[in-house]
Amino acid sequence: MSGIITTGNHPKALWPGIKAWWGRKYNEHSVEYTGLFDVDSSSEKNYEELVEATGFGLAPVKDQGASVEYDSETQGTVTKTIHVAYALGYIVTREERDDNLYPVLSKTRSAALAFSMRQTKEIVGANVYNRAFNSSYTYGDGKEILATDHPTRDGTQSNELSVAADISEAALEDLSIQIMNTKNSRGLRINLMPRKLIVPPSLYYEAHRILDSTLRVDTANNDANVLRNQGIFPEGIMVNHYLTDPDAFFVRTNVPTAGLTCFDRVPIEFAQDNEFDTDNAKAKCYERYSFTIGDFRALFGSPGA
Repeated sequence: MSGIITTGNHPKALWPGIKAWWGRKYNEHSVEYTGLFDVDSSSEKNYEELVEATGFGLAPVKDQGASVEYDSETQGTVTKTIHVAYALGYIVTREERDDNLYPVLSKTRSAALAFSMRQTKEIVGANVYNRAFNSSYTYGDGKEILATDHPTRDGTQSNELSVAADISEAALEDLSIQIMNTKNSRGLRINLMPRKLIVPPSLYYEAHRILDSTLRVDTANNDANVLRNQGIFPEGIMVNHYLTDPDAFFVRTNVPTAGLTCFDRVPIEFAQDNEFDTDNAKAKCYERYSFTIGDFRALFGSPGA
């Protein structure tokens, strides 16, 4: 970014001693929250509710001549998410515009504003994961997202390792087995499978060593790497740069509905106008959204040892 502007054929210093402005624009990460959540843009209300229907239990034996037994499908947990508005803007003074003192900075302010809005959304979304083990942040069943005692009609269920462990081949195998043994709220087995491994940058290399090696990792045994060869994580590894715990790792599953959801209530908007009293130019961004989870079976994980 140059510190020189040109007036006619004569260069003129933008500001004595200034060679370049820096710190405003860097290369950005690609959008990452869409890998953590399913995006739903259909909401038209102030809030949305994700409501569980428990289904029916097993069919009992019917004796000859006996009446059929009837079961009742009941309402289970209800998770309510209220959409939140986020907005930010900047001001360009009349004098700044008239004197053309900061033309380069003015041109980059809109890009910087968009960058701030994107960062905000990424952090808000990642915080659902960052707080997944925190009992201060609960959802429809009164539990944090990742817990060993989610209440259901069939008793408690777990979506985290019973003994917290660091990421390893054994930990991912145990978590995958736990996922495949999952039941619905009435105790019926469901076809739940791992979908994607999500890790912070600190676990990037270890995660790839575990899943990408042809043979097993950290062992002299010449065994095949089943996690890799069987495609246990069909969507592979995702690194999220906004996860704050360097040891925690997560597995998204193939829960079909009401899993991890981003409700895009109002997509990002950019507007600008002049202020009558000051002649200052104002620009602003606005968007409204919420991140939530309905079915805890959509996410499994461990906080690390």
